[in-house]
Amino acid sequence: MTLFRGIIPALITPMNDRQAVDEAALRMLVDTLIDKGVHGLFALGTNGEFFALSDDEKLKVAQIVVDQARGRVPVIAGTGAFTTRDVIDMNARMEQVGVDACSIITPYFNAVSQRELVVHYTAIAERASLPFMLYNIPAKTGGTITVDSVAELSHLPMVQGIKDSGGDFDRLTQLIGLKRDDFAVFTGTDSLILWGLLAGADGAVAATTNAVPDTVMTIYNAFQAGDMETAREAQEKLRVLRTAFGMATMPVVLKAAAELMGMPAGPTRAPALPLSEQQRQQLDELMQVYR
Repeated sequence: MTLFRGIIPALITPMNDRQAVDEAALRMLVDTLIDKGVHGLFALGTNGEFFALSDDEKLKVAQIVVDQARGRVPVIAGTGAFTTRDVIDMNARMEQVGVDACSIITPYFNAVSQRELVVHYTAIAERASLPFMLYNIPAKTGGTITVDSVAELSHLPMVQGIKDSGGDFDRLTQLIGLKRDDFAVFTGTDSLILWGLLAGADGAVAATTNAVPDTVMTIYNAFQAGDMETAREAQEKLRVLRTAFGMATMPVVLKAAAELMGMPAGPTRAPALPLSEQQRQQLDELMQVYR
């Protein structure tokens, strides 16, 4: 049985004024989200600024999350890199840290073929001691893994799920058709949480949970209780924050929204710039719907 299920926040990486990882803030974030009822924690994803962190910083973040979670929920760490060798190495290091599973983004910057993707993930799976989920986010990587490739890889024992952040609902439903007890399908597009659940998805890796955990958990919990009206209202409310993401470079808006809602976040690492005073005021006004 896969350990991937429910609402798993794609954690931001809180930073201090010097743009260094803020350990105390990260620990607070972990506790707050667990208290809100999340089913797991995903560190070092796209909204966690994995691309802006050194390997040592990634290991530090994962260690803090594992330590603070204390086994209350599974911890998933992003270990993606362009080269197969680097992913295998980081998987081994993350196992030593104590994470429960990994998430491996498709290779980025230099587009690779489907055959190369299958060989890449197969080699990783053959060397892996931890289960992992595939992570597809074509808008950021410049490439996508096809449903056929996912179907082929889904039969490898260590490949136990996929987070699809492409925003294509038709594709998501095709992936849901691949679901088994040992292969979970998650939407990584927060505007599709309810619709994915209705179609049979196992859950969502939802970055907005950092800022508005009550709203995100209401979508899932109301759905599970059969209260579609409440779930739909919460999903529609989430649109306000999702739409605001376009105001600035990712994850500047998410971090600012989290701070406005009393969650620790701090700045986004340069070259991303903070919101202007006017933008921050505009965001504050938008966030009133969640207060």
